[in-house]
Amino acid sequence: MTHRPERVEGFIKEELSRIIQREVRDPRIGFVSITDVEVSADLRHARVFVSVLGDAEAKAVTMDGLRSALGYIRRELGGRLRMRYTPDITFKLDESIERGARVNKLLGDVAKESHAHHSRDDRGDPEEQS
Repeated sequence: MTHRPERVEGFIKEELSRIIQREVRDPRIGFVSITDVEVSADLRHARVFVSVLGDAEAKAVTMDGLRSALGYIRRELGGRLRMRYTPDITFKLDESIERGARVNKLLGDVAKESHAHHSRDDRGDPEEQS
């Protein structure tokens, strides 16, 4: 059993991070983190999941910038990969980090509310003590 797809995914993730952060000069591309890469079994296609900092408009603009720079990004990646074919790259917006942060905030709010509720119960109601 080969682990080549996993190695290729890791390599693509590292190299695309470098290319996007250090070499792409498109002002539309804001703060982008590559969260995951999935390559097809034949290594000809790669789905690249990116997390973008900002509101919905900033995300849309950044995704447009990434799509616009795709030719350059793919050419740079191809020069670094030691493979017969450079995978076709598709960028996908990954909002799992934001969803996780939102869930954590909601859990924190519930915990605070629960703690406040229990604190009131511990003091007791003065009318019940009479």
